Amino acid sequence: MRVSVAADERAGVASLVIEELRRRGHQPIAHGALAEDERDDWAWASEAAARDVAEGRAEQAIVCCWTGTGASIAANKVPGIRAALCRDGATAAGARRWNDANVLALSLRATSEGELGEILDAWFDSPPSGEPDDRANIDHIAEIDG
Repeated sequence: MRVSVAADERAGVASLVIEELRRRGHQPIAHGALAEDERDDWAWASEAAARDVAEGRAEQAIVCCWTGTGASIAANKVPGIRAALCRDGATAAGARRWNDANVLALSLRATSEGELGEILDAWFDSPPSGEPDDRANIDHIAEIDG
């Protein structure tokens, strides 16, 4: 799977995300501080990763900044993106299952290497729900996007 990855600095688990995706057989697409010639500010980097998903260059994205909050806000401004800030595996599983989240936001400050593995396991192992109520919510989010 192609997964776009953005970070505003090479701190915390930023570089480890790329390594972990490759180890799991995914194709990372780097943005921000993880790329050679891109602006590394969180708003620009997260937007670039989210646009990869929205425009079909990647199936999912992972966006990172110090708290993860700014990265998730920027990604969610791109139509069609459902970014979720996840601090643990249970939240990541729920974000995929009930919200059909297509962008994972992570805190570079608060995510440990061990937690990263648990979050990625849950994220990639949790398919979106097919339940009518859950799908109705996702459809309504698309309507809000306009």
